[in-house]
Amino acid sequence: MNIDFSKSAHGLIPAIIQDSETKSVLMLGYMNAESYQKTLDTQKVTFFSRSKQRLWTKGEESGNFLNLVDIKNDCDNDTLLIQVKPEGPTCHTGSDTCWQEANNQEYGFLSKLEKTITVRRENADSEKSYVASLFEKGINKIAQKVGEEAVEVVIEAKDDNDDLFLNESADLLFHYLILLQAKGFHLNDVVNILKGRQK
Repeated sequence: MNIDFSKSAHGLIPAIIQDSETKSVLMLGYMNAESYQKTLDTQKVTFFSRSKQRLWTKGEESGNFLNLVDIKNDCDNDTLLIQVKPEGPTCHTGSDTCWQEANNQEYGFLSKLEKTITVRRENADSEKSYVASLFEKGINKIAQKVGEEAVEVVIEAKDDNDDLFLNESADLLFHYLILLQAKGFHLNDVVNILKGRQK
């Protein structure tokens, strides 16, 4: 890897730290050639601390190490993206990230949809909200709706109308997310089962 440490007067380049699974940005540190090499040798992320003016392995005092998974260099060869498996919180404040955010797995729009379902359920006004009305009718009605949508997906899969197939698939996924919450679970719980099945 061709890293240009000379672009900084002090031979330091930014190192963006990202959780390899959740893709959350955990922190930003600085590396010189020596801390970079130590990171490779120990497989634990080591920075050059500008305040301490020495090499500093994240977790050397707290035990909250950043275990190296991968390092990528940017297009200008002067910024690193380092993917890690964190042991415990990353920030010295005890937060998962230095931006005081939880390091949770997110699935883009699907996670946003899950949150919307939660809000509609908690602010239940069944006259205005379809989601709230389903929760009000109970688990049997929600499960029945998932079954109906699943059958419609199977039927449309056998035809040649892609638009209908995709719309029924969207309906199935939407109602399945509702069913998960009705049972007290979220998409992450299912993903963790699938991860556990990986060989």
